[in-house]
Amino acid sequence: IDLYCSKYSIKKNRNHFFILQNVYNLITEKIYMKIQKKFEPITIGISASIIIGVLAFLSFETSTGFWLMFSFGSTTLIVLIFYESEFAQPSNIFFGHVLGIIVGILFNEFLGISFITLGLAVGSTVTLMMYLRVIHPPAAANPLIALFADVSLEYIIFPVISGAILIIIISVFINKFILKRDYPVRWF
Repeated sequence: IDLYCSKYSIKKNRNHFFILQNVYNLITEKIYMKIQKKFEPITIGISASIIIGVLAFLSFETSTGFWLMFSFGSTTLIVLIFYESEFAQPSNIFFGHVLGIIVGILFNEFLGISFITLGLAVGSTVTLMMYLRVIHPPAAANPLIALFADVSLEYIIFPVISGAILIIIISVFINKFILKRDYPVRWF
């Protein structure tokens, strides 16, 4: 350690400090800089591709099970574009999808598929989502998926629960760190 302090060395060290502080401020400004509005649709489109791409990769390229279902496409759109809305919050995404698929499976198991059960299953799902306050519009399609595809109870785990959780995790990361948004507004 150099114990010798002259006016020059102190002034020199202060200048280094201010230079480092300015560099740090420039770096943090760039990191926390929000994406311009004109580039937001491109960024959101790429982000949606990433979310669905991860689910598709896990479905087709691994032996972990099936992670993807049709209503996840519109869930991705809602969570990236309408991220402040009530139906884009994590609890609505998770419980809305789980509720919708359970209602569809129950209708399929006990009543089978018909024009009556298709309508009643969707109507029941919408009613339950409203009473339980977990409204998530894409999940209203889940009973149709369950009835048309004749899915089993295992479908609740893969893809519904696993896919919904992964969508929530990735969308929180994208909204917070890439799009610089306050998402989620609430968890439950």
